[in-house]
Amino acid sequence: MSSCPGPFNKTIALVGLSGVGKSSVGRRLASALGMPFRDADAEVEAAAGRPIVEIFAQYGEPAFRDGERRVIARLLADAPHVLATGGGAFMHAETRALIKTQAISVWLKADIEVLARRVGRKDNRPLLAGRDPLAVLAAQAADRYPVYALADIEVETGDTPHQVAVEAILAALAERTGAVS
Repeated sequence: MSSCPGPFNKTIALVGLSGVGKSSVGRRLASALGMPFRDADAEVEAAAGRPIVEIFAQYGEPAFRDGERRVIARLLADAPHVLATGGGAFMHAETRALIKTQAISVWLKADIEVLARRVGRKDNRPLLAGRDPLAVLAAQAADRYPVYALADIEVETGDTPHQVAVEAILAALAERTGAVS
């Protein structure tokens, strides 16, 4: 792909904690903007030929983060798209720098209780496996929120339908870039 059909000449990278809706909101945002959607976690799994939980179990988080950084760098070199990053991706200084220079970063934020309820329904999140989601997410929020705050745009998603979050992102993007949403 050599050009972007949407109004943006940069990738829009969604960052935030697990369960905030980066993938589900990202798909809808991409559709609304007429841009392709890419999910970094799915791309990491495709590149590794195995699920993220297996990568964590066999190689550990540092190896996963290194692969994630390489995949995100490759994705950011592609034509503009909407990119859902993994919850910890923006914490890696090199990945964050790539996102800051090659994308518009959007921090999706919701109450920890809402996120804990959402992630409690799935078992595909290795950092939450066998642990209290509320406690893990609260600790991650304390650690990650100051870094997520470096994102270009912050959008509170709340416990609302995904379309509400998409509309909030579109409004924030329009305000930031002067683009029509």
